Formats: sequence, structure tokens, C-alpha cells
Amino acid sequence: MIDKKVASAGAAVADIFDGASVMIGGFGTAGMPDELIDALIARGVGDLTIINNNAGNGESGVAALIREGRVRKIVCSFPRQPDSHHFDAAYRGGKIELELVPQGNLAARIQAAGAGLGAIFTPTGYGTLLAEGKETREIDGKHHVLEYPIHADFALIKAQRADRWGNLVYRKTARNFGPIMAMAAKTTIAQVADIVPLGSIDPEAVVTPGIFVQRVVKIAPALAAAA
Repeated sequence: MIDKKVASAGAAVADIFDGASVMIGGFGTAGMPDELIDALIARGVGDLTIINNNAGNGESGVAALIREGRVRKIVCSFPRQPDSHHFDAAYRGGKIELELVPQGNLAARIQAAGAGLGAIFTPTGYGTLLAEGKETREIDGKHHVLEYPIHADFALIKAQRADRWGNLVYRKTARNFGPIMAMAAKTTIAQVADIVPLGSIDPEAVVTPGIFVQRVVKIAPALAAAA
């Protein structure tokens, strides 16, 4: 019997190792799997490469990972906002590496990994510092830059509901990067507000099929951060 339910956030992240690459869903705090991140911090692993849209907000989520010195490198599209002080301090202190990726390219490169593509050509970034040292090509009269897929060892994402097979439904804009990250990681771990019986989710409503999810853990809505 297929049953991907895990008893706790700690058990869900128990095999994440030092030096792992970890995709973390969320657009700012919307859809951020805070409890999974807290469990990862409690586990004590470090030297992580984090792939996320932002470089952390305030004191929680990705910001907390950076604050605790667990992140060696971050791949993101938006590292600067008023409350990204932990990233700012770490970057200025030479304690964290940044790979800056335009948001559309970030999504496209993650999608390319999930689709099994070898690389993509994109016009975004051509003629800028972000294209330095990269192959370029003119396609239909427009210049493009060769970009490679972004894979990860793990993806930590947040959804609204799951069944024991790992089929996922999201809550509004909390969906953001979750579906594509689930496809691009070797192991996807989803924190959800509710786990429902098989057949309770309309197949037409499933956004992430269970084939892309290895573990689901229920986090009580009263404890979980608002999406």
C-alpha cells in the first residue's frame, strides 16, 4: 500500500545532509514551508545550497537558515528587500555565495530540470553581466543566452491538502514555485494543512501529482504560518 504520510516535520527532513541542494517553495512568505525549515534548522545540517525566489524575510524561513549560518550558497531572483538583513550581513561578510537569476529564468530553469531538458535558450539577461561567459545564439533575429537546468536533492514545499499518495492541492497564490520544484528535486517533501482520504480530491483539481512527491506531513493550521 502506498502511504507517503510522515509523522512529523523532523522525520520528514531526517535524511537531508550537509552540503545538500534544497529548493524551498514560496514567494516571500506566501507558501513558505516554515515548519519544515524549522525542522531542518533543528537537525543541524549546514553547507546548504538553497534555491528560492527570495533571500529571506525577517527572522523566519530562509532568513532563519541564513541567520544560523547553514547556507553556503543561495540561488534566487530577489535577494534585496527591507527585511533581508540576515542575507545582507552574510553576503557583505563574505559568508554566503549568491547566484542571481532573473525570476523568469529561475522558473524556466527549474521547469527545464523537471522536464528532463539539457538546457534552454532565453533572451533574458542577454547583453548584461548575467550573460558573461555564457554561450549566446541568435534565434529568429533575437539574441538568446544558454542556461542550464536547476536540479536539487530535496524540495520543501507547502500545499493545502494531500492524500496518502502525495497528490497536492494548493491555496491560491501559495502555489507559486511549489509545483515546478516538486518536479525538479530527487526528493520532494510537502507540508500540508490536511491529509484527506483517497478519492476526496477531484483529479481535475490536483496540481502536483503524487508521482512527484515522496513525503507529506500534516501541520495543524493553528500552528502553521498563514500562506
